[in-house]
Amino acid sequence: MLPTLQILVFLLVVLAAVAVVAARLKIPPAILLVLTGIVLALIPGLPTVELAPEFVLLLVLPPIIYSSAVSMSWKEFRFNLRPISLGAVGAVVFTTVAVAATAHFLLGLSWPVGFVLGAIVSPPDAVAPLAIARRLQIPRRLIVVLEGEGLANDATALVLYRFAIVAVSVGSFSLSEAASTFAAIVAGEILWGIGVGWLMLRLRRWVHDPSIEITLSILTPFLAYWPPAHLGGSGVLATVTTGLYMSWNGLRLISAATRLQGVFFWEFLIYLIEGMVFLITGLQARALIAGIRGYSLSELAIAAAVVSIVVIVARFIWMYPAIYLPRWLFAAIRRKDPSPPWQWAFLLSFAGVRGIVSLAAALAIPFTTDAGAPFPARDLILFVTFAVILVTLVGQGLLLPAVVHWLGLARAGRRERNADRAEEFKARRRAIETAIKRLDQLAKERELPEDVVRPLRTRQHERLKHIEQRSDGDDGHRKLMEGADEIEYLLIAAERDLINDLYQLGELKDEARRRIEHELDLRDAHLTSLRAEDRSEDLPEE
Repeated sequence: MLPTLQILVFLLVVLAAVAVVAARLKIPPAILLVLTGIVLALIPGLPTVELAPEFVLLLVLPPIIYSSAVSMSWKEFRFNLRPISLGAVGAVVFTTVAVAATAHFLLGLSWPVGFVLGAIVSPPDAVAPLAIARRLQIPRRLIVVLEGEGLANDATALVLYRFAIVAVSVGSFSLSEAASTFAAIVAGEILWGIGVGWLMLRLRRWVHDPSIEITLSILTPFLAYWPPAHLGGSGVLATVTTGLYMSWNGLRLISAATRLQGVFFWEFLIYLIEGMVFLITGLQARALIAGIRGYSLSELAIAAAVVSIVVIVARFIWMYPAIYLPRWLFAAIRRKDPSPPWQWAFLLSFAGVRGIVSLAAALAIPFTTDAGAPFPARDLILFVTFAVILVTLVGQGLLLPAVVHWLGLARAGRRERNADRAEEFKARRRAIETAIKRLDQLAKERELPEDVVRPLRTRQHERLKHIEQRSDGDDGHRKLMEGADEIEYLLIAAERDLINDLYQLGELKDEARRRIEHELDLRDAHLTSLRAEDRSEDLPEE
């Protein structure tokens, strides 16, 4: 037990150190974590860390998918359902077939084994490219499509993967049966996901306790994922459906206290899970090297290079027709959603980075078939999968910022962000004006004394003035607001010092100190958010 705890602490130390270095070098942490893991795996004497595929598919994948789905806007997901579906289903199937054909004709693998490899390397991972895309402020719709595709494509790939594994193990395959099974899985998982979302929201509304609600939120992705996965589905689509249901219906049913605590908890949890997964992905290098001794170096290099090229090129071949062909064929689509510039299609094609799901699926390949024979080319599939992850994650991941700048999409994203900010300020003004009208109405209905109404009205008018001066485009007003924010920081610090002194002198109980600190933290967090937004608007044009 002790060595396991020591290894866990060591991995946490490495994770923290790499995160600091990545922030300084402005490199996506996922890329640096994988490379660090590979280096550590090749150091003699260090203990071997093996990644159990069941651990990834049953424990790691559900919370990651669920968290992304909850943060996804159902409205944006529904509007972009066509491009998301064409990527999550069409691109995955096309890539699977392309890789299977390549593996059969160039690498000499059988068709079923080729389909196993194709299903494993077909789904792109959204974590690393999205981290880069958000930092570069590319257009919002591109982020929505990439994130939506990353949520749903694992479902398609895992179902195809299970069909292919059965075909290799049993030695037979029925296309009609597979198609009907796939349709049943999609319908069943959507219904199950809606049911889980409805049930968990009602339970959380019933308990009215943030701690219990957050505990229920932890259980939600596993309740959505495990039953469909156990019954032969993927579990991914059910988890995505549950997350989207919670995103759409949770605003009115989840309390503010739970949301505040839940956001911080889930951000930390997902950060920790993703960081550990990418690090452990790199640590698999030692086990992979030990399993490929039956192949020559040239065979491995050719297989890795060929499959990596096919995976990258197949996405380009699919994306351009998938984006433009529906608009050329159907005038209704063209009128509702005009064709985007070619730069969008190029970026969506280039951002096909593979990740942990591919590695977990490769590790989950059984060692033997149903007849007891060794599973064909299992070690070769593992090596090729790891190579594809390395090539796409490190190669394309490091080139992605340069590609975004070359395409001019960072500037487009910044202009779009400014328009969104103007829309946001308009909504904030309308909300405050509505609150002022409601206050006047309540004062009249309840005959409230002016001493009660005046400070409330003054506070709302000050909020309105703050919003107007921050959004009117006047640099003088903006600097004035920034100066006011800086003074507010100093006032909060002065309050903190006094509260701490009173606590040290015994004039303030610990529970009261924590309540006051919580209020100060909320004010501090609000100012920090405003400062971050202003800083992002001041970024120079590329």
